[in-house]
Amino acid sequence: MRAVAKYIHMSPRKVKLVVDLVRNRDVPEALDMLRFLPKAAANPVAKAIRSAAANAEETYGLSSEDLYVATITADEGPTLKRGMPGPRGRFKPILKRSTHITVVLGERALGQRA
Repeated sequence: MRAVAKYIHMSPRKVKLVVDLVRNRDVPEALDMLRFLPKAAANPVAKAIRSAAANAEETYGLSSEDLYVATITADEGPTLKRGMPGPRGRFKPILKRSTHITVVLGERALGQRA
């Protein structure tokens, strides 16, 4: 009931904005929100949630309708250090950051809603 999307080429700060929107929401509701969200981080987050739901259905036989996003985090991955020449022969660093998205789904009890 968990999935990890690693090495997403996007800064964790941008992904955390999207992750905070879907925390503690039902899986279908979270996927509907992400489908219409105008942020680039919505696609990798939705993919990770779909993967966690598929894991829950395959291993435990749970329906995605009964699942909710219990915990979801966007942690910092490795940073690619690139550079560009600056004025007067100086080096201007360019940090290409990456993110690891971890999704853990939980099962709602009958009649329990957030």
